[in-house]
Amino acid sequence: MDSLRCFATDTPSATKELGQTLAELLTDGDLLVLTGDLGAGKTCLTQGIGVGLGIEDRITSPTFTIASQYDGRLRLNHLDVYRVGQISETLDLDLPELLETGVTVIEWGEQIDPALPEDRLVVRLGYGDGDDDRSIRFEAQGERWTARLDTLASALGTWEVQC
Repeated sequence: MDSLRCFATDTPSATKELGQTLAELLTDGDLLVLTGDLGAGKTCLTQGIGVGLGIEDRITSPTFTIASQYDGRLRLNHLDVYRVGQISETLDLDLPELLETGVTVIEWGEQIDPALPEDRLVVRLGYGDGDDDRSIRFEAQGERWTARLDTLASALGTWEVQC
């Protein structure tokens, strides 16, 4: 089973729409690790996920607070670990407890990779040719995500491109 799928958007609203569609398939305990350059669309995608989860609050990047929680159909645990300097600092985040309830989205998650469970969807956002073009690559890790990747790709078919 292939564990990699690629998508492309050409506007911030399309990136949010992709996130909204993705959110409709998310379940309690899901972990999404977002990676990519500054400004590549991590927060934009998370805002779309929030809309898809029925969250009415404005979602912003929690760069300075590190973690924010929002209530919707499922709780959204939104973390930004850009400023986490050492893996030991993740102990303060109480990750195991956060991962038990709701959907957890971690921006810059590659920085705390060893502290994360194996079962996750790694979402790599990158720049495309145009100013607002984004490439979005899903890499399923662990049995839970690998088993669901085809279903996700089917739902997100509008944006799917060849990897």
